[in-house]
Amino acid sequence: MSIGVLTSLYPSPQRPFEGIFAARKWEGMVARGHDVRVVVPTPWAPRLLAGILPTVHAEHARVPAREDRGGVRVERPRYLHIPGRSIPNARSFTRAGLKRLAALSSERSGTPWRPDVVVCDYAWPAAAAVGALKQAGIPVVVNGRGSDILQVRAIDALRGALSEGLCAADGLTAVSQDLLDAMVELAGGARMTALTPNGVDASRFAPGSKTEARERLGLARDRRIVLVVGHLIERKDPLLSLATFEHATRDGAPDDAQLVFIGRGPVMGDLERAGGRHELGAQVALLGERPPEELVDWYRAADVLLLTSSREGRPNVVLEALSVGCPVLATDAGGTAEIVSDERMLARTRAAAALGGMLRALLESPPDPAELRASVAHLTWAASLDALEAILDAVRAPAIDAGGIPDGRNVDR
Repeated sequence: MSIGVLTSLYPSPQRPFEGIFAARKWEGMVARGHDVRVVVPTPWAPRLLAGILPTVHAEHARVPAREDRGGVRVERPRYLHIPGRSIPNARSFTRAGLKRLAALSSERSGTPWRPDVVVCDYAWPAAAAVGALKQAGIPVVVNGRGSDILQVRAIDALRGALSEGLCAADGLTAVSQDLLDAMVELAGGARMTALTPNGVDASRFAPGSKTEARERLGLARDRRIVLVVGHLIERKDPLLSLATFEHATRDGAPDDAQLVFIGRGPVMGDLERAGGRHELGAQVALLGERPPEELVDWYRAADVLLLTSSREGRPNVVLEALSVGCPVLATDAGGTAEIVSDERMLARTRAAAALGGMLRALLESPPDPAELRASVAHLTWAASLDALEAILDAVRAPAIDAGGIPDGRNVDR
């Protein structure tokens, strides 16, 4: 099957951890014999000024226009992104993406490459391209991952455009049932859908020696570790994680604990200041991003993984931690309850004092690691790819009297 992917979320040399699970999915489809071309329209920034630009613009300037990642061809056409102009930016994104897909379709001599289906992976702004693709007779599936649905639908200026794209799509997929239900509602009712959650590599994220993991990471053997992994952004609410830890460790219990943040983002400065105000500096470590291959040791070394998000799809860090046998305390957000069945680990409150009590209880009496691993054993990448293949095969149709891929000129201005 020839699959075109239009997305705004994919790893790059500058941001190797962003969209890493999307890359894992499409690399898996290539391994199954599918021809996958990924197009990631990227905001334009002058390369010659990369050394003096703010970080995000410098990363855009330096990102390669084309690369091969894990057998997947990745194209990054540039488009003009003007802050504060969401709908015009979505149209510019769409025009750039469709133009590059059209160029790919004319590269091969003889029979032009034409995708059997295009997947708008990470729904917004990619869903803005659905109408033009449908006019060209190309089947389209829109995939939701979290904020691309939940955050966008809450913005009046964008909700209608997102709804229109979902309504026009041939199929809808999402990483959680909660998210898929939201997409069906936005699309105006039932249509072809599939749950395609991220899987977990159980052979990689497997139990191991806590002592050896801590030795490799340079951690104390006898200190209890509470781990937070993820972007330090508002919807992940790392400040609530900090407050939860403070409540769990006050009044002498347990004062040997350390809170470790792995990730980066705009809330990092707020965390540093809050930790100082609450005199938690020695107990809190902000490590920035760490290589994916190192995370398994952090899960093995940790006593609890803490996740206090206000919005989620299906959090990958929870899958990974449980697969290793590490206990989790997660707030009931999005599809989290679909993978955390133990009520001791699923917080239906956002009150820091109550969360702190739950964290303390898990530290003092953790669940059985073997039971935690068994609870996610069925969530494999193979099962996810099976579901994805099935819906893509169902929506694709023979290209009878079909034209080429639209080049973006017919996108509404």
